[in-house]
Amino acid sequence: MDNYKKQQIIQYLSQWILIHKVGTSKENLIIEGSLRNPDTDLNSIKKDAGKLIGEITQHSTNGHTYFRIKPQQKKKKSNRMNLILFFITIITTLAAGALMEGANIFKNPLLIYKGIPFSLTLMLILGVHELGHYTFAKKHNVDATLPYFIPAPTFIGTFGAFIKMKSPIHSKKALIEIGAAGPIAGFIIAVPALFIGLSISEIQTVNGVAGGLQLGDSLLTWAAAKIMYPHLAANQEIMISSVGFAAWIGLLVTMLNLIPLGQLDGGHIAYALLGDKFKKVGWVIFIGLVLLGTIPYFLFDVNTLNWLIWAALVFFVIKLKHPPVLNPGKELTTREKTIGIIALTIFILTFVPVPISA
Repeated sequence: MDNYKKQQIIQYLSQWILIHKVGTSKENLIIEGSLRNPDTDLNSIKKDAGKLIGEITQHSTNGHTYFRIKPQQKKKKSNRMNLILFFITIITTLAAGALMEGANIFKNPLLIYKGIPFSLTLMLILGVHELGHYTFAKKHNVDATLPYFIPAPTFIGTFGAFIKMKSPIHSKKALIEIGAAGPIAGFIIAVPALFIGLSISEIQTVNGVAGGLQLGDSLLTWAAAKIMYPHLAANQEIMISSVGFAAWIGLLVTMLNLIPLGQLDGGHIAYALLGDKFKKVGWVIFIGLVLLGTIPYFLFDVNTLNWLIWAALVFFVIKLKHPPVLNPGKELTTREKTIGIIALTIFILTFVPVPISA
């Protein structure tokens, strides 16, 4: 039995068994201890463990009680689908980036290489974000998949990426670290990419109202533009490069994930910090998203309907309810609370009231 699986089983069983000693016998785990509640049914422990435990038995010898645990035999994981989706997403983001550069890839497919700057930047931000989650999931013995990238026939070539956690999270510390690791890691990559992207952007003089899609500013992107172009005139506009656009998308994804709602990254962090209070806070934020998506649109003709779409996605797909952690009793340390403050700061810096307008 590998040490990772052993630690998973021990962490899980510690809820029901007061563990004194732990040993192994071939592929079985041998635990000396006692049930915290003598009326606990071993079959219910096995059932709640899902795919973690295949069999659990109890016997007593010389006044000592032993539990023999046989792990559930899992099929060998295949990462084939992860790789297939990854390479398809590279192609779709390359195509999107090439079209941004004005290349007619339908007439000459070889021009797809012009999308490399956009694709590389966006895939790096998304990939590092998900690997942040994956790394800390493994640190806390949470069974997690490698990232799944989602290719899409959109103007950015993807719907993002995600990892799937296949086992429960045991503590608030684990929840806040796993939840915050992705956005913080992606943010660290996106910020320098934004400045690089701005440095290679073009300045265009406009007469009257600017045309085309207008990217909304966060505090961070506004400050970055002021730093890079301090003498920008009122009739001048930054025509952002594909690298800068990829960084903007990465920061937008970071912000959306950090909304303290449901099972988003921000929801994980807020649940760890607030506990039972999170449910009420979550509903307040959800109603706030609905209002943000409707009131500016109908009263001021500002295109904020995307917030309504995001609220619907969270409600119907991601879900508002957050599953409890297995061991919620342990208090968070100053370190974990600081991680929460850092995540909140990133959310404030990257928040865009009107992401895209025409």
